[in-house]
Amino acid sequence: MANRFPRIDPLGEDALLVRFTDVLDDAANRAAMAFRAALDADPPDGVEETASSLGSVLVRGGGDGLEADLGARLGARDWANVPLPPRRLWRVPCAYGGADGPQLAEAAAMAGLDEDAAVAALSGARLRVLALGFAPGMPYLGILPPRWDLPRQTDLTPKVPEGALVVAVRQLVLFGTEAPTGWRQVGRTAFGCFDPGRARPIALAPGDEMTFPAVSPAELEDRAAADPDRHGGATWERLS
Repeated sequence: MANRFPRIDPLGEDALLVRFTDVLDDAANRAAMAFRAALDADPPDGVEETASSLGSVLVRGGGDGLEADLGARLGARDWANVPLPPRRLWRVPCAYGGADGPQLAEAAAMAGLDEDAAVAALSGARLRVLALGFAPGMPYLGILPPRWDLPRQTDLTPKVPEGALVVAVRQLVLFGTEAPTGWRQVGRTAFGCFDPGRARPIALAPGDEMTFPAVSPAELEDRAAADPDRHGGATWERLS
């Protein structure tokens, strides 16, 4: 069947795409991350690069037998139930509403909540980095409850700042750079997703988990000023 998952599709001249889903799905995302980690730990001959997305794994390089090798590995385990590799839990301070979250009221109303309830829900959510993309180190985070299945805007917001926290389609995105967006900005952090001057330039990895506890704008600035690594006053702990 053409739509059966997982499946392996050709991609360009020298890559294959291992697809676990074509919709946003928690189990498929976990499967993609676990499968990629297993490939990186025991790479097929000739593979030069792997990368995971929301529900698939790119595998570049390899020889004529790569598709058969990947198929055998896919069938060997239930990848959605394979433990994720070691990762981090980040707690990133966030100022919600006002100038820091100019579309909080709109997003809250669309979710059927008042602003205080929306802040409580978003700041209390523990989300997984589903994928990195759009800009270096920029995380797509989910999956939020169904009430947050908000459509993208029909028009672009011309600019949100680095560190902006935006919401749509049951996800939060933490912006790694100043950019336009079709998502609604509900808050702001001082978290630097990418900094080439750090020992670890890309702070996050797929599978990391994040929370965004609410702080005042003044507290956000104080914490950021005291953080030389440009993590915006965030703390983290290891998860096994």
